[in-house]
Amino acid sequence: MTRISDVRARTISVPLDHPTSFSNRQVFKRDYALVEVEGDDGVVGIGFCYGGNNAGLLVSQAVRELLRPVLLGADAHATEGLWQAMYQESLLHGRCGSVMRAISILDTALWDRNARAAGLPLYKYLGASDSDSVPAYASGGYYLDGKTPEMLGEEMAGYVAQGFKAVKLKVGREDLAGEEARLAAVREAVGPHVAVMMDANNAWRDLPSALAFMRMAEAYSPFWIEEPFSPDDIDNHRRLAERTPVPVATGEIEAGRWRFKELLDKEAAMILQTDAAVCGGITEFRRITATAASYGVEVYPHWFHDLHVHLVASAPNARMVEFFADDQVLNFRRLIDTQLQFSDGDLLLPSAPGLGFNFDSEALERYASEPWS
Repeated sequence: MTRISDVRARTISVPLDHPTSFSNRQVFKRDYALVEVEGDDGVVGIGFCYGGNNAGLLVSQAVRELLRPVLLGADAHATEGLWQAMYQESLLHGRCGSVMRAISILDTALWDRNARAAGLPLYKYLGASDSDSVPAYASGGYYLDGKTPEMLGEEMAGYVAQGFKAVKLKVGREDLAGEEARLAAVREAVGPHVAVMMDANNAWRDLPSALAFMRMAEAYSPFWIEEPFSPDDIDNHRRLAERTPVPVATGEIEAGRWRFKELLDKEAAMILQTDAAVCGGITEFRRITATAASYGVEVYPHWFHDLHVHLVASAPNARMVEFFADDQVLNFRRLIDTQLQFSDGDLLLPSAPGLGFNFDSEALERYASEPWS
């Protein structure tokens, strides 16, 4: 039996090269919480999450003060039992948010550690069939000062030129005329056969505003509308889903299988965007995707392509990975030593054990908010 001998955490803060805007906020930096879980066999697994653009230290603090005592000395392969023990220990501190992110990254590190110990890539350790690659869509289309609709169209066409058959852009920040100009430019640039996803990042507070946008957008054949309302406003997600032919997608910051079951029961989303670094880790991600499969609903995981490439490869109803082609928005790419390769719009599955990459120690020191502890 392999026992957990050490658990380490730290927070890294990486500034964006250019202030980047969503529908209703602007981001200047990103905080990432990182963990290492070591077994008494000397094998180390890693986990990570986005801790927000401020106060990412909360996640690392939850690891050190709340959850590390649960793991030390435990059987490293008892992932189901350890998940339940961490969840039970944190009931009074929050079943979502920073504490659930702390559970998520520790659970991910356990799976990574165990796959490395077995000498298998994580997706194979999770039971995936032999495969070389998984489909991906290129994510971008952020609001930047001076970025015109024509420039947005050029960005999206650039992804298509790289082989991607689906692209995503941000929506909801400008008035209807401004948003239509952006959508029209993208559709003209990519042509009629490329899937165009729209991400509103909780842009609207009421159904009429969302419906007005959707009536305009439907003419451009979007693939989905993502996070139209606050994640807590499940009823308006359902109402919008009833009134537009465009699939509603959501769930990127939801945690726990129970919340996703509510989305499914209320038919508030046709597509779930479960994020393993948020929802409760790989253990909970697998439960959520299995639950979604029983409803006939597909999962398109949110963010962190380096993690989700393994989970899409090992879940039959997980369809595509969200891929960021550069380090301008997902600047976590600067913190690791190996980048995923892609070909003709697919991400190539790594062959190295576990997640297939390690943290770049020099980059961690460059952006560190605190040491490993």
